Amino acid sequence: MNDRLKALADAGVSIWLDDLSRERLETGNLADVVRDKNVVGVTSNPAIFQTALADGERYDPQVRELAAQGADVDRATLVITTDDVREACKVMRPVFDATDGVDGRVSIEVSPGSAHDTEKTVAEAAELYKTVGEPNVMIKIPGTKEGWPAITETLAAGISVNVTLIFGLEQYRNVMEAYVAGLEQARANGHDLSTIHSVASFFVSRVDSEIDKRLEAMTEGPGTDAALRGKAGVANARLAFKMYEEFFTGERWEALEADGARKQRPLWASTGVKNPDYDDTMYVVDLVVEGTVNTMPEKTLDAVADHGEVRGDRVRPFYDDAAAHMQALADAGIDYDDVIETLLKEGVDKFVVAWDELQTTLSASLEAARA
Repeated sequence: MNDRLKALADAGVSIWLDDLSRERLETGNLADVVRDKNVVGVTSNPAIFQTALADGERYDPQVRELAAQGADVDRATLVITTDDVREACKVMRPVFDATDGVDGRVSIEVSPGSAHDTEKTVAEAAELYKTVGEPNVMIKIPGTKEGWPAITETLAAGISVNVTLIFGLEQYRNVMEAYVAGLEQARANGHDLSTIHSVASFFVSRVDSEIDKRLEAMTEGPGTDAALRGKAGVANARLAFKMYEEFFTGERWEALEADGARKQRPLWASTGVKNPDYDDTMYVVDLVVEGTVNTMPEKTLDAVADHGEVRGDRVRPFYDDAAAHMQALADAGIDYDDVIETLLKEGVDKFVVAWDELQTTLSASLEAARA
Protein backbone atom coordinates (compact mmCIF):
# COMPACT_ATOMS: atom_id res chain seq x y z
CA MET A 1 0.00 0.00 0.00
CA ASN A 2 1.40 3.38 -1.05
CA ASP A 3 2.01 5.84 1.80
CA ARG A 4 0.92 8.91 -0.17
CA LEU A 5 -2.32 7.30 -1.32
CA LYS A 6 -2.93 6.02 2.19
CA ALA A 7 -2.49 9.57 3.51
CA LEU A 8 -5.06 10.76 0.96
CA ALA A 9 -7.53 8.09 2.03
CA ASP A 10 -6.83 8.80 5.72
CA ALA A 11 -7.70 12.45 5.03
CA GLY A 12 -11.22 11.32 4.12
CA VAL A 13 -10.91 11.23 0.33
CA SER A 14 -12.28 8.16 -1.46
CA ILE A 15 -9.97 7.28 -4.36
CA TRP A 16 -11.85 6.11 -7.46
CA LEU A 17 -10.29 5.04 -10.75
CA ASP A 18 -11.57 6.85 -13.83
CA ASP A 19 -11.09 3.97 -16.23
CA LEU A 20 -12.48 0.55 -17.08
CA SER A 21 -11.74 -2.04 -19.75
CA ARG A 22 -12.06 -5.75 -20.40
CA GLU A 23 -8.28 -5.97 -20.22
CA ARG A 24 -8.22 -4.54 -16.68
CA LEU A 25 -10.79 -7.10 -15.65
CA GLU A 26 -9.37 -10.19 -17.31
CA THR A 27 -5.74 -9.55 -16.31
CA GLY A 28 -6.66 -8.85 -12.69
CA ASN A 29 -5.36 -5.28 -12.97
CA LEU A 30 -8.48 -3.80 -11.39
CA ALA A 31 -8.12 -6.07 -8.38
CA ASP A 32 -4.45 -5.08 -8.22
CA VAL A 33 -5.13 -1.33 -8.03
CA VAL A 34 -7.75 -1.94 -5.37
CA ARG A 35 -5.18 -3.83 -3.32
CA ASP A 36 -2.12 -1.71 -4.02
CA LYS A 37 -3.38 1.82 -4.70
CA ASN A 38 -6.27 2.35 -2.26
CA VAL A 39 -8.81 2.43 -5.11
CA VAL A 40 -12.34 2.06 -3.71
CA GLY A 41 -14.48 2.86 -6.74
CA VAL A 42 -14.58 2.97 -10.54
CA THR A 43 -16.08 5.44 -12.99
CA SER A 44 -16.63 4.98 -16.70
CA ASN A 45 -17.99 7.16 -19.48
CA PRO A 46 -18.58 6.91 -23.24
CA ALA A 47 -15.03 8.06 -24.03
CA ILE A 48 -13.54 5.38 -21.77
CA PHE A 49 -15.60 2.64 -23.41
CA GLN A 50 -14.80 3.96 -26.88
CA THR A 51 -11.08 3.72 -26.15
CA ALA A 52 -11.45 0.26 -24.63
CA LEU A 53 -13.40 -1.08 -27.63
CA ALA A 54 -11.12 0.52 -30.21
CA ASP A 55 -7.92 -0.77 -28.61
CA GLY A 56 -8.97 -4.07 -27.12
CA GLU A 57 -8.95 -7.40 -28.96
CA ARG A 58 -10.37 -8.98 -25.83
CA TYR A 59 -13.84 -7.98 -27.00
CA ASP A 60 -13.58 -9.91 -30.28
CA PRO A 61 -15.02 -13.25 -29.07
CA GLN A 62 -18.07 -11.54 -27.58
CA VAL A 63 -18.57 -9.45 -30.72
CA ARG A 64 -18.57 -12.63 -32.82
CA GLU A 65 -21.07 -14.22 -30.46
CA LEU A 66 -23.35 -11.19 -30.60
CA ALA A 67 -23.09 -11.08 -34.39
CA ALA A 68 -24.13 -14.73 -34.56
CA GLN A 69 -27.14 -13.91 -32.40
CA GLY A 70 -28.17 -11.16 -34.81
CA ALA A 71 -27.65 -8.37 -32.30
CA ASP A 72 -27.77 -4.83 -33.66
CA VAL A 73 -25.27 -2.20 -32.58
CA ASP A 74 -27.45 -0.80 -29.79
CA ARG A 75 -27.95 -4.24 -28.27
CA ALA A 76 -24.25 -5.07 -28.62
CA THR A 77 -23.25 -1.79 -26.96
CA LEU A 78 -25.57 -2.44 -24.03
CA VAL A 79 -24.40 -6.01 -23.53
CA ILE A 80 -20.67 -5.29 -23.79
CA THR A 81 -20.61 -2.21 -21.56
CA THR A 82 -22.88 -3.66 -18.88
CA ASP A 83 -20.88 -6.90 -18.85
CA ASP A 84 -17.73 -4.93 -18.04
CA VAL A 85 -19.50 -2.94 -15.35
CA ARG A 86 -21.06 -6.06 -13.83
CA GLU A 87 -17.67 -7.75 -13.56
CA ALA A 88 -16.15 -4.59 -12.08
CA CYS A 89 -18.99 -4.51 -9.54
CA LYS A 90 -18.05 -8.02 -8.48
CA VAL A 91 -14.42 -6.99 -8.02
CA MET A 92 -15.51 -3.99 -5.94
CA ARG A 93 -18.13 -5.85 -3.91
CA PRO A 94 -15.91 -6.47 -0.84
CA VAL A 95 -15.27 -2.72 -0.59
CA PHE A 96 -18.99 -2.06 -0.98
CA ASP A 97 -19.80 -4.46 1.84
CA ALA A 98 -17.02 -3.16 4.10
CA THR A 99 -18.11 0.49 3.72
CA ASP A 100 -21.87 -0.11 4.02
CA GLY A 101 -22.34 0.88 0.40
CA VAL A 102 -20.53 4.20 0.59
CA ASP A 103 -17.70 3.04 -1.67
CA GLY A 104 -17.12 -0.03 -3.84
CA ARG A 105 -19.21 1.68 -6.50
CA VAL A 106 -18.96 1.31 -10.29
CA SER A 107 -20.58 3.97 -12.48
CA ILE A 108 -22.07 3.56 -15.95
CA GLU A 109 -23.54 6.43 -17.96
CA VAL A 110 -26.76 6.72 -19.90
CA SER A 111 -26.14 7.38 -23.60
CA PRO A 112 -25.10 11.04 -24.03
CA GLY A 113 -27.65 11.51 -26.80
CA SER A 114 -30.28 11.42 -24.05
CA ALA A 115 -28.74 14.29 -22.07
CA HIS A 116 -31.56 16.67 -23.04
CA ASP A 117 -34.39 14.11 -22.93
CA THR A 118 -35.77 13.52 -19.44
CA GLU A 119 -38.00 10.55 -20.23
CA LYS A 120 -35.38 8.74 -22.26
CA THR A 121 -32.78 9.28 -19.54
CA VAL A 122 -35.09 7.82 -16.89
CA ALA A 123 -35.86 4.79 -19.07
CA GLU A 124 -32.19 4.17 -19.88
CA ALA A 125 -31.18 4.53 -16.23
CA ALA A 126 -33.71 1.89 -15.21
CA GLU A 127 -32.58 -0.43 -18.02
CA LEU A 128 -28.89 -0.09 -17.13
CA TYR A 129 -29.60 -0.72 -13.45
CA LYS A 130 -31.64 -3.83 -14.22
CA THR A 131 -29.18 -5.14 -16.81
CA VAL A 132 -26.10 -4.80 -14.61
CA GLY A 133 -28.04 -6.33 -11.75
CA GLU A 134 -25.52 -5.57 -8.99
CA PRO A 135 -26.31 -3.48 -5.90
CA ASN A 136 -23.13 -1.42 -6.16
CA VAL A 137 -23.76 -0.07 -9.65
CA MET A 138 -24.29 3.69 -9.88
CA ILE A 139 -26.03 5.22 -12.89
CA LYS A 140 -24.49 8.37 -14.33
CA ILE A 141 -26.91 11.08 -15.41
CA PRO A 142 -25.69 14.39 -16.89
CA GLY A 143 -26.44 17.48 -14.81
CA THR A 144 -28.31 19.24 -17.60
CA LYS A 145 -31.57 21.10 -17.04
CA GLU A 146 -33.42 18.08 -18.47
CA GLY A 147 -31.29 15.80 -16.33
CA TRP A 148 -32.45 17.31 -13.04
CA PRO A 149 -35.96 15.77 -13.08
CA ALA A 150 -34.45 12.53 -14.38
CA ILE A 151 -32.15 12.45 -11.35
CA THR A 152 -35.13 12.89 -9.05
CA GLU A 153 -37.20 10.20 -10.76
CA THR A 154 -34.35 7.70 -10.86
CA LEU A 155 -33.56 8.18 -7.17
CA ALA A 156 -37.28 7.90 -6.39
CA ALA A 157 -37.12 4.39 -7.85
CA GLY A 158 -34.40 3.50 -5.35
CA ILE A 159 -31.52 3.67 -7.86
CA SER A 160 -28.20 5.26 -6.84
CA VAL A 161 -27.03 8.06 -9.12
CA ASN A 162 -23.73 9.66 -10.10
CA VAL A 163 -24.57 13.09 -11.49
CA THR A 164 -21.95 14.00 -14.08
CA LEU A 165 -20.86 17.03 -16.11
CA ILE A 166 -21.31 19.58 -13.31
CA PHE A 167 -19.31 22.73 -13.94
CA GLY A 168 -21.13 25.67 -12.33
CA LEU A 169 -22.35 26.57 -8.88
CA GLU A 170 -25.98 27.29 -9.81
CA GLN A 171 -26.04 24.06 -11.79
CA TYR A 172 -24.71 22.26 -8.72
CA ARG A 173 -27.40 23.78 -6.50
CA ASN A 174 -30.08 22.43 -8.83
CA VAL A 175 -28.43 18.99 -8.74
CA MET A 176 -28.56 18.94 -4.93
CA GLU A 177 -32.20 20.05 -5.03
CA ALA A 178 -32.94 17.20 -7.45
CA TYR A 179 -31.23 14.77 -5.08
CA VAL A 180 -33.21 15.80 -2.02
CA ALA A 181 -36.47 15.77 -3.99
CA GLY A 182 -35.59 12.27 -5.20
CA LEU A 183 -35.02 11.05 -1.64
CA GLU A 184 -38.32 12.51 -0.52
CA GLN A 185 -40.11 10.68 -3.31
CA ALA A 186 -38.17 7.49 -2.60
CA ARG A 187 -39.29 7.65 1.02
CA ALA A 188 -42.88 8.11 -0.09
CA ASN A 189 -42.45 5.10 -2.39
CA GLY A 190 -41.34 2.97 0.56
CA HIS A 191 -37.64 2.67 -0.26
CA ASP A 192 -34.96 2.34 2.42
CA LEU A 193 -33.11 5.65 2.14
CA SER A 194 -29.95 4.20 3.65
CA THR A 195 -29.45 2.08 0.52
CA ILE A 196 -29.64 5.04 -1.90
CA HIS A 197 -26.34 6.79 -2.58
CA SER A 198 -25.29 9.59 -4.86
CA VAL A 199 -22.24 11.59 -5.84
CA ALA A 200 -22.15 14.90 -7.66
CA SER A 201 -19.29 14.90 -10.17
CA PHE A 202 -17.91 18.43 -10.28
CA PHE A 203 -15.47 18.86 -13.17
CA VAL A 204 -12.25 20.70 -12.41
CA SER A 205 -9.52 20.83 -15.08
CA ARG A 206 -11.82 21.82 -17.92
CA VAL A 207 -12.73 25.01 -16.03
CA ASP A 208 -9.08 26.05 -16.05
CA SER A 209 -8.68 25.10 -19.71
CA GLU A 210 -11.59 27.30 -20.79
CA ILE A 211 -10.82 30.27 -18.54
CA ASP A 212 -7.09 30.18 -19.30
CA LYS A 213 -7.91 30.22 -23.01
CA ARG A 214 -9.99 33.35 -22.54
CA LEU A 215 -7.35 35.03 -20.39
CA GLU A 216 -4.61 34.26 -22.92
CA ALA A 217 -6.66 35.93 -25.64
CA MET A 218 -6.65 39.22 -23.72
CA THR A 219 -4.06 41.75 -24.84
CA GLU A 220 -4.64 44.43 -22.23
CA GLY A 221 -6.17 45.00 -18.82
CA PRO A 222 -6.09 42.87 -15.62
CA GLY A 223 -6.76 39.66 -17.56
CA THR A 224 -3.19 39.74 -18.88
CA ASP A 225 -1.86 39.02 -15.38
CA ALA A 226 -0.44 35.50 -15.59
CA ALA A 227 -1.16 35.02 -11.86
CA LEU A 228 -4.86 34.65 -12.71
CA ARG A 229 -4.28 31.49 -14.73
CA GLY A 230 -4.55 27.92 -13.55
CA LYS A 231 -6.46 28.67 -10.34
CA ALA A 232 -10.12 28.84 -11.34
CA GLY A 233 -10.74 25.08 -11.36
CA VAL A 234 -9.69 24.64 -7.74
CA ALA A 235 -11.36 27.88 -6.60
CA ASN A 236 -14.63 26.90 -8.27
CA ALA A 237 -14.55 23.46 -6.65
CA ARG A 238 -13.80 24.94 -3.22
CA LEU A 239 -16.84 27.19 -3.51
CA ALA A 240 -18.89 24.16 -4.55
CA PHE A 241 -17.87 22.39 -1.34
CA LYS A 242 -18.89 25.47 0.65
CA MET A 243 -22.27 25.33 -1.06
CA TYR A 244 -22.53 21.61 -0.24
CA GLU A 245 -21.87 22.24 3.44
CA GLU A 246 -24.49 24.97 3.55
CA PHE A 247 -27.07 22.97 1.60
CA PHE A 248 -27.15 19.79 3.66
CA THR A 249 -28.39 21.46 6.84
CA GLY A 250 -31.76 22.53 8.23
CA GLU A 251 -35.06 20.83 8.95
CA ARG A 252 -35.71 19.46 5.46
CA TRP A 253 -32.42 17.60 5.32
CA GLU A 254 -32.49 16.58 8.98
CA ALA A 255 -35.86 14.89 8.45
CA LEU A 256 -34.41 12.81 5.62
CA GLU A 257 -31.25 12.06 7.55
CA ALA A 258 -33.35 10.80 10.48
CA ASP A 259 -34.83 8.29 8.04
CA GLY A 260 -31.40 7.03 6.99
CA ALA A 261 -30.54 9.37 4.10
CA ARG A 262 -26.91 9.95 3.17
CA LYS A 263 -25.46 13.21 1.92
CA GLN A 264 -24.70 13.40 -1.78
CA ARG A 265 -20.90 13.47 -1.73
CA PRO A 266 -19.00 15.90 -3.96
CA LEU A 267 -16.81 14.04 -6.44
CA TRP A 268 -13.91 15.84 -8.08
CA ALA A 269 -13.81 14.76 -11.73
CA SER A 270 -11.66 15.74 -14.70
CA THR A 271 -8.66 15.72 -12.37
CA GLY A 272 -6.02 14.95 -14.98
CA VAL A 273 -3.96 18.13 -15.44
CA LYS A 274 -4.10 19.25 -19.07
CA ASN A 275 -1.48 22.02 -18.94
CA PRO A 276 2.04 20.57 -18.58
CA ASP A 277 3.16 23.78 -16.85
CA TYR A 278 0.98 22.96 -13.84
CA ASP A 279 1.64 20.51 -11.01
CA ASP A 280 0.24 17.19 -12.21
CA THR A 281 -1.29 16.46 -8.79
CA MET A 282 -2.91 19.86 -8.16
CA TYR A 283 -6.50 18.76 -8.72
CA VAL A 284 -6.03 16.10 -6.07
CA VAL A 285 -3.81 17.56 -3.36
CA ASP A 286 -5.37 21.05 -3.51
CA LEU A 287 -8.88 19.63 -3.08
CA VAL A 288 -8.29 17.37 -0.10
CA VAL A 289 -11.23 17.52 2.31
CA GLU A 290 -13.03 14.78 4.20
CA GLY A 291 -16.22 13.34 2.76
CA THR A 292 -15.28 13.71 -0.90
CA VAL A 293 -14.41 11.44 -3.80
CA ASN A 294 -11.61 12.04 -6.29
CA THR A 295 -11.83 9.99 -9.48
CA MET A 296 -8.53 9.89 -11.34
CA PRO A 297 -7.14 8.49 -14.56
CA GLU A 298 -4.34 6.09 -13.68
CA LYS A 299 -1.66 8.55 -14.82
CA THR A 300 -2.84 11.01 -12.18
CA LEU A 301 -3.20 8.27 -9.59
CA ASP A 302 0.41 7.23 -10.18
CA ALA A 303 1.60 10.85 -9.99
CA VAL A 304 -0.07 11.26 -6.60
CA ALA A 305 1.46 7.98 -5.44
CA ASP A 306 4.89 9.18 -6.55
CA HIS A 307 5.01 12.77 -5.35
CA GLY A 308 1.59 14.00 -4.21
CA GLU A 309 1.81 15.91 -0.93
CA VAL A 310 -1.26 15.59 1.32
CA ARG A 311 -1.33 18.65 3.58
CA GLY A 312 -4.62 18.28 5.42
CA ASP A 313 -7.82 20.15 4.59
CA ARG A 314 -7.13 22.27 1.51
CA VAL A 315 -10.70 23.40 0.97
CA ARG A 316 -12.41 24.90 4.02
CA PRO A 317 -9.58 27.31 4.97
CA PHE A 318 -9.59 28.75 1.43
CA TYR A 319 -13.21 29.82 0.91
CA ASP A 320 -12.38 33.54 1.03
CA ASP A 321 -9.39 33.10 -1.29
CA ALA A 322 -11.55 31.17 -3.76
CA ALA A 323 -14.26 33.83 -3.78
CA ALA A 324 -11.65 36.57 -4.22
CA HIS A 325 -10.09 34.76 -7.18
CA MET A 326 -13.43 34.27 -8.93
CA GLN A 327 -14.21 37.96 -8.36
CA ALA A 328 -10.83 38.91 -9.84
CA LEU A 329 -11.67 36.88 -12.92
CA ALA A 330 -15.03 38.64 -13.22
CA ASP A 331 -13.28 42.01 -12.86
CA ALA A 332 -10.91 40.96 -15.65
CA GLY A 333 -13.88 40.36 -17.94
CA ILE A 334 -14.43 36.61 -17.60
CA ASP A 335 -18.14 35.83 -17.99
CA TYR A 336 -18.59 32.92 -15.56
CA ASP A 337 -22.06 31.98 -16.76
CA ASP A 338 -20.91 31.85 -20.37
CA VAL A 339 -17.92 29.71 -19.36
CA ILE A 340 -20.21 27.21 -17.63
CA GLU A 341 -22.69 27.12 -20.52
CA THR A 342 -19.84 26.54 -22.97
CA LEU A 343 -18.31 23.76 -20.88
CA LEU A 344 -21.61 21.94 -20.39
CA LYS A 345 -22.38 22.03 -24.11
CA GLU A 346 -18.86 20.89 -24.99
CA GLY A 347 -18.99 18.16 -22.33
CA VAL A 348 -22.17 16.67 -23.75
CA ASP A 349 -20.92 17.06 -27.32
CA LYS A 350 -17.62 15.30 -26.56
CA PHE A 351 -19.43 12.33 -25.05
CA VAL A 352 -21.81 12.20 -28.02
CA VAL A 353 -18.83 12.07 -30.38
CA ALA A 354 -17.19 9.32 -28.30
CA TRP A 355 -20.46 7.36 -28.21
CA ASP A 356 -20.88 7.67 -31.97
CA GLU A 357 -17.29 6.51 -32.49
CA LEU A 358 -17.86 3.58 -30.14
CA GLN A 359 -20.94 2.53 -32.07
CA THR A 360 -19.19 3.00 -35.42
CA THR A 361 -16.32 0.79 -34.28
CA LEU A 362 -18.69 -1.82 -32.90
CA SER A 363 -20.90 -1.75 -35.99
CA ALA A 364 -17.88 -2.40 -38.21
CA SER A 365 -16.80 -5.26 -35.94
CA LEU A 366 -20.24 -6.83 -36.07
CA GLU A 367 -20.31 -6.61 -39.88
CA ALA A 368 -16.85 -8.14 -40.10
CA ALA A 369 -17.89 -10.97 -37.80
CA ARG A 370 -20.91 -11.71 -39.99
CA ALA A 371 -18.87 -11.71 -43.20
